[in-house]
Amino acid sequence: MAGSLTGEVTRGLCRLLWLHGFACVCEVKLGNGRRADVIGVNARGEIWLAEVKVSRSDLLGDRKWHDYREFCDAFLWAVPEALAPLLEAPTFAPAEAGLIVADSHAAALVRPPVARPLAAARRRSVTLALARTAAERVHRLADPGFAAFAAR
Repeated sequence: MAGSLTGEVTRGLCRLLWLHGFACVCEVKLGNGRRADVIGVNARGEIWLAEVKVSRSDLLGDRKWHDYREFCDAFLWAVPEALAPLLEAPTFAPAEAGLIVADSHAAALVRPPVARPLAAARRRSVTLALARTAAERVHRLADPGFAAFAAR
């Protein structure tokens, strides 16, 4: 992903969320089997989930994004500037979904998301998925032989 447009938008998105008090984890598997592009959690435990789209065809062909809504307090789109106008269409829930325009250096929260608090049990499961994903990645970085060990 590094060096790609997706990587650049993701980097800008994560930087913006950090400035808003969120620690982010990319590519987190959810309880429904879907993979979230970016999930951020803040000190209050609020969970924001962002779907990154960098091409018109990928955005217009995406029918799975509705499946993410039940795993976050707030849902956002993160796109390069050229795609932002497309996200005003009713198909992309502009009345509730946030919109972030990002590049490799920064991002702007163009439209804040509407929060719908998660149920306690769902919040716990998403928070655990975030923690376990992040901890495993740190373990893999700290232990170069972990992949071979884990495969046993």
